[in-house]
Amino acid sequence: MFKNFLTKFSKDMAIDLGTSNTLVYVKDRGVVVNESSVVAINTRNDQILSIGEEASKMIGKTPPHIVVSKPLLDGVISDFEVTEKMLKYFINKVQQENSFMAPRPKVVVGIPLDITEVEKKAVEDAIMSAGAREVHLVENVIASAIGARLPIQDPSGNAVVNIGGGLTEIAIISLSGVVAWRSLKTAGRDFDHDIINFARNEYNLLVGERNAERIKMQLEGFESDKEVPLKIRGRDLITGLPKEISINPLLILHCMDRSVKMIVENIKATLEITPPELTADIYQKGILLTGGGSLLKGLDKVIAKAIRINVQTGDDPLTCVVRGLGILLDDKNLLKEVAVPSSSREEETVR
Repeated sequence: MFKNFLTKFSKDMAIDLGTSNTLVYVKDRGVVVNESSVVAINTRNDQILSIGEEASKMIGKTPPHIVVSKPLLDGVISDFEVTEKMLKYFINKVQQENSFMAPRPKVVVGIPLDITEVEKKAVEDAIMSAGAREVHLVENVIASAIGARLPIQDPSGNAVVNIGGGLTEIAIISLSGVVAWRSLKTAGRDFDHDIINFARNEYNLLVGERNAERIKMQLEGFESDKEVPLKIRGRDLITGLPKEISINPLLILHCMDRSVKMIVENIKATLEITPPELTADIYQKGILLTGGGSLLKGLDKVIAKAIRINVQTGDDPLTCVVRGLGILLDDKNLLKEVAVPSSSREEETVR
């Protein structure tokens, strides 16, 4: 009875555990955490120095004894211990705002489609160890469709392309399930690497990851014909000295063509294995882009031109997944429909 009383004070939450960013949604409050999935560690004593945005600011600027770790790779946990500490930090950050008798929260977390049982268990264990009382797993593409308010429960095709930091997932959804899908490790982070490689190969300029991301977000987009030079700063690989150059932004956009083409080809491949009745629905309704990688301006138009189907970017695409997971906190029946069975125990009854 006392346990039931305490659950009324629980800050149940949804977590989008991404390669680049971790977002936390709290019931009745919305998105309260949106920080980089980065942890800075002092290797001399194994102490955590900072987590999230503060750690991200250290990338490329640390002495040898400080390591900036990204504990998630391609949407799954690559360093369990560091991920656990990062999650504990974010959960405690939310819980501390109302610590009076705050019980352990129920957590709904997003996972990739192409995840192994071992990786699934790692997510569950990390979140339970970080302070959750129960964990429910939901596929990211399902969550993003819910966050975008697509009618996934209907017998109708819904196409979602979720472009994250390290993973792009393409899914055809109908009757609350994934009918056809493809997953590829070409995503938002690859756009950054394209810029880094372009600057290195064409201008002998070494550009850091954060700088490359900043350049990417400054671009006017694939459909723009503006040729106002964009200034890029880095280190000259020949002289070793700081250097600034001006580059036509259209050249920078062109350097990302290969990554964009990979995504387009996988969308086509997914449509090719989709049942014809659902294909007809998608042709009529179009395709939805979600995830932080879809923020690249004009990407939706480039994809639409290549596949000859209407493509739209969701409202606030970066938060689509976590908002969808948040909706499931209130909709127990839908959560029961879409939750992935636990890897370590029989599927729990949704409370």
